Amino acid sequence: MSLREKVIEFFYYSATTTRKSRNLFTLVGALAYLTLFGLVIVFFLRLDKFLGFPEVFTFPLNLVLGLLFLVLGLVLYLSSVFYFIQARGTPIPLNPPPRLVTTGPYGRIRNPMLTGVFIMLFGLGILLQSISLLFIFTPLFILFNVWEIKAIEEPELERRLGKEYLEYKTKVPGFIPRLKGKGK
Repeated sequence: MSLREKVIEFFYYSATTTRKSRNLFTLVGALAYLTLFGLVIVFFLRLDKFLGFPEVFTFPLNLVLGLLFLVLGLVLYLSSVFYFIQARGTPIPLNPPPRLVTTGPYGRIRNPMLTGVFIMLFGLGILLQSISLLFIFTPLFILFNVWEIKAIEEPELERRLGKEYLEYKTKVPGFIPRLKGKGK
C-alpha cells in the first residue's frame, strides 16, 4: 500500500469511526493545523524583512483592501462551516459530516471553506503588506491544497459517499462558481 493510499485510508477511518474518536481527531487536527499555519505566516513575514521586500500596498489602501478580502473570505468560510455543523460535521477533514452537503455555498462550489481561506490569505497579505505572503505562500498554499484534494480528499469522498459524490463532482465546480450560460 502506497503512502497516499495509507493517508486516504486514515481519513476514511477517521470519518467513519466513533463520535468520541472523531471529536479527538478534530481537536488534535485543529490545533496542529492552526499552529503550523501561524508559524508559516510568521516565517514569511520575517522573510519579507530579511529580504528587504517593499510594502505591497501603503496605508490606508492596505487596510481597506486587506479588510475587504478578509471579510469576504471569512463570510464564505463561516457560512460553509455553518452548513457542515448543521450536517453534524466539522471543518476538520478528520471529522466531516456523515452525508454530502450540497446546500448553501456547497450548491455553487465544492470547496467553499478553502476558497474562503484562500481569499482571507490574500487579504492578510495585503493587510500586513507582505509580498511573500501574497506571491509565495498563498500560491503555494493553494497549489498544495488543490493537490491534496485531488490526491486524497476526493478519493476518500468517492469511497465513503459513492455515486452521490461522483454525480455532485460532475455538476459542481471545485473552487470557482460557473457563470450561467445560455439555456441554463
